[in-house]
Amino acid sequence: MSNVNEKKGLSTVDRARELAIPLCDELGLFLWDVRFEKEGATWYLRVFIDKDEGVDMEDCEAFARPFDKLLDEEDFITQSYVFECGSPGLARDLKRPEHFLCCIGDEIRLRTIRPDQKGERDFEGILKAYENKEFDVEIDGEDKHFALADCSYVKLNDDKDLF
Repeated sequence: MSNVNEKKGLSTVDRARELAIPLCDELGLFLWDVRFEKEGATWYLRVFIDKDEGVDMEDCEAFARPFDKLLDEEDFITQSYVFECGSPGLARDLKRPEHFLCCIGDEIRLRTIRPDQKGERDFEGILKAYENKEFDVEIDGEDKHFALADCSYVKLNDDKDLF
């Protein structure tokens, strides 16, 4: 089944993002990510929202109710699906340029697809810079350069003891 909205030629994720961004702006939220995923026989449209203080259930409800109405009005998803709204969490994936740019100075962890010269694939450090799908991380006092295409994942580091 196609994941492209025939009316506008956009993917389901892109069309959902297009609808979600103005609503997020209106509510003082930041649209972190949109995913349209199949798990078993069920499709899920997952929208992840955030704000500086973090989101709570009230924020999710304030977004989900009007967004659900927009989804019904636009009716661009042909298959049945479950809509979920939530926080991207502490270990959020960094995928889009805006993710990297808003997390400069934060501790991240990443895994490369292939090991480096020392045989290492897993790294933790401070995100220092991002440009054109490449980024620098300070690891043990030294800057190391990575290309996003060479990474299997990049996430905020959630391994710190928060309590």
